[in-house]
Amino acid sequence: MDIFLFILMNNIFPIFILISLGFLLSKKFNLDIYTISKLNFYIFVPTFTFVNLYTTDIELKLLKVIIFAISLLIVNFILSKIITKFKKYDSKLGNAFTNSILFYNSGNIGIPIISLVFSNYPFIINGETPYLNTALAIQIMVLLTQNITTNSIGFFNAAKANMHWKDSIKKIRAMPTLYAIPTAFLLKLIPFDFSTTPIWPALSYIKGGLVPIALIALGVQLSKTKFDFKNKEVYLSVFIRLLGGPIIAFCLILLFGFEGIAAQTLMISSSVPTAVNTALIAVEYDNCSDFASQTVMISTLLSSITLVFVIYFARIAFPI
Repeated sequence: MDIFLFILMNNIFPIFILISLGFLLSKKFNLDIYTISKLNFYIFVPTFTFVNLYTTDIELKLLKVIIFAISLLIVNFILSKIITKFKKYDSKLGNAFTNSILFYNSGNIGIPIISLVFSNYPFIINGETPYLNTALAIQIMVLLTQNITTNSIGFFNAAKANMHWKDSIKKIRAMPTLYAIPTAFLLKLIPFDFSTTPIWPALSYIKGGLVPIALIALGVQLSKTKFDFKNKEVYLSVFIRLLGGPIIAFCLILLFGFEGIAAQTLMISSSVPTAVNTALIAVEYDNCSDFASQTVMISTLLSSITLVFVIYFARIAFPI
């Protein structure tokens, strides 16, 4: 019960405060969601990705985590395509459904959850948290993988529902995140610390703004969303994301041979709700934005319950 209340009050509740602010402001001032989404994708997301990549030491042993994260994406992709074909979704709903399963909130929910889990009992030893840094390094690798694929595959999935695949690729090529990634890696090779330059504080401020801007934007979109609480596709997506995700991750963890802290981190990470950016991408390309927004909202709410059980199971299944 303590874990449930802590997750609810310290991770889920603050998220809904920001979403509510966006919702209320939009109701009063009729905010333009397309302007906010462009700020997110052209300024905040690429800067966030660049700063994280540049400041994270990527060790060889962490490459296995990236391979795991990619494998999880592939399995989820195959599963989503089987479901969309079986359910006979049209291309727009099918692509939105796929994005809602593939991409999860590994940043503003994943990182706080991992920090919470590995900085509290039973992971405190002599007043220290010896497993926290390892767990966070693993989670950052998952976050980077999710960021890169969300801003490439995610955009492609959403765009191709309304345009030719060649045009959707052109759209992706116009996204600055695509160029932020190689730039970060190239600068890491140069024997100069760019974090000491005058531009770095500005980049840090922008990086810190991603989460509130994304959540406020979701609130704005929800204020314009026609809610359908009987939409079975939303609940199917949420079920696969919150319960199917950790089950698939559990199988892959055994396949890859992860143990202890790494195994627990990856399983917990796989059970977080659908990424906020899937809703913003749906808005950007007019691709079932109501479905995408409702999926993010409901999966975030229900994750406050499912996460507790996944954390408990992970501790039992992968003891240290």
